[in-house]
Amino acid sequence: MEGNNQPVVNLISKPENMLKTVYTACRTCYSADMPINIYNSTDDEAKMLKLIERVISSGHYSTIEHIQISFAISNVSRACTHQLVRHRHMSFSQKSQRYVKEKGQFDYIIPPTIDKDPELKEKFIAFMGKISEQYLEFVEAGIPAEDARFVLPNAAASSMVASLNLREMIHLANLRLCTRAQYEIRMLVKKMCEALVEEEPWLKPYLVPKCERWGFCDEDKSCGRKPTKEAFLNVQPV
Repeated sequence: MEGNNQPVVNLISKPENMLKTVYTACRTCYSADMPINIYNSTDDEAKMLKLIERVISSGHYSTIEHIQISFAISNVSRACTHQLVRHRHMSFSQKSQRYVKEKGQFDYIIPPTIDKDPELKEKFIAFMGKISEQYLEFVEAGIPAEDARFVLPNAAASSMVASLNLREMIHLANLRLCTRAQYEIRMLVKKMCEALVEEEPWLKPYLVPKCERWGFCDEDKSCGRKPTKEAFLNVQPV
């Protein structure tokens, strides 16, 4: 049913010793010592963070691919999940519209641009009701849910378990926290980042829009938060 338009995000799985694992991967590349010895003998957080920052800033991203993170996500539109699944290095298990039949008014998300206009919101809700009635008519007539779902809209709410490694998590944040990203996926990724940073505060500088990491904006239409790439590099566009 129409209600809270906020994504619901919970961090459900991550390595217990994420910082030490990343440090061990980084240090192994520059040490003759056995990786397990590096792991067991390391407790200096400042030392670990200094090396990790140097290695990541140099583009040596394989060292952060050892970290796998899983989130439970719900109350997001199919429009949002269609964007999220475009990220190639993620794994998804999503609520199926083929096997899960809607038994009444399906849950849906109202875009804020419509939600703030009472007249348009009323029309939106009425239209969702008509779609629900048509869907239920098909199902009651014996049409399989996998075919009845063809009338369900992008607004229909969905849920999933999504997993990704730390490299992809940083990449996801850098792209989807940008103000050019669509509002719902930006809100979703923001909540994913907040949930992870709450457990691993050291990741906060990396889980930011790409312009914050690079110092410039490479988008065709910049929001003005940072200088354009051309201005930053003092290069005239071709």
